[in-house]
Amino acid sequence: MPLAALRLVHSSVTAEPRTVPLADAGSLARFDERWRPWPGREVTAGGVTLHVRETPGPDDVPAVFVHGLSGSATNWTDLAGLLAPRAAGTAVDLPGFGLSRPLLSRDYSPAAHADALLCFLAGRGRPVHLLGNSLGGVIALTVAARRPELVRTLTLVSPAMPDRRPDPRRMSDPRMALAMVPGLGRRARAQLAAASPRARAEQVVRLCFGDPSLAPEHRLAEAAEEIVARGRQPWAGEAVERTALGMFASWAGRGLWATAARVSVPTLVVWGDRDRLISPRLATRTVRSLRRGKLLMLPGVGHIAQIEAAQTVARAVAGMWDAVERGEWEDPA
Repeated sequence: MPLAALRLVHSSVTAEPRTVPLADAGSLARFDERWRPWPGREVTAGGVTLHVRETPGPDDVPAVFVHGLSGSATNWTDLAGLLAPRAAGTAVDLPGFGLSRPLLSRDYSPAAHADALLCFLAGRGRPVHLLGNSLGGVIALTVAARRPELVRTLTLVSPAMPDRRPDPRRMSDPRMALAMVPGLGRRARAQLAAASPRARAEQVVRLCFGDPSLAPEHRLAEAAEEIVARGRQPWAGEAVERTALGMFASWAGRGLWATAARVSVPTLVVWGDRDRLISPRLATRTVRSLRRGKLLMLPGVGHIAQIEAAQTVARAVAGMWDAVERGEWEDPA
């Protein structure tokens, strides 16, 4: 991706775009597309137990990664690996996702997920670099708004801000809309479940990548394996359906925009201009809602830039960390 194409849009309405302050690639780990998912274990903190995948690294300000709807900690394998020389990483499985058990309350609303993450971070007792994609982005946004002392910097990759377009292209399979209708969706759910794990993984890639041909074969195989493992968990379908409904409900009114306006920590917003799930047109409004936000728009990239363009995203994230450390993230007066 040509560096000249990368532009950072300031939160100020009148500011002119400038070149992204990308960190030197030599300050990151050498990219290995064959990285396997990082080792996982259950961790209890703040009264919340989550399954996490951890990357070793300096732990003065660790990084915490939060996946999106239907995702898991494995969505951060490459980005966490690239940033490992800069910060130890903890990629969480939200309650009911990945290998994390659901909350006893069986509450899957974005607010409940944010509560769980907030308690988990507070229990660990140190500020972190917090990164979230899609649903994980708005959960991270909520945590930063409520407890800014827990968040050193915030990175939002295509955060699921309110996008009420009635566009069937936003679904990996058009039958998903019917599947969510109580009573009427039984047949559609059965048809979706009958698709092979490999076919379902390919559907997700076609939806979430700007260029699906960039998805490596071994990542598709890993995704199919994860779909099989998820299918063995009795709460998997419940977690996805209730979380999706909760996310859509959160889009009513101005709640998320008001939350963004309360975020006071340095924030990098990353968006792909081929995002079919959350409209790239929301990117500018999102960054302008933040007090200290800047926007990196990636040409040709889809909804999961941390996977599709991991090396560029890693350099942008590390560049933000460096700028914040030097006191240079704010716009000049």
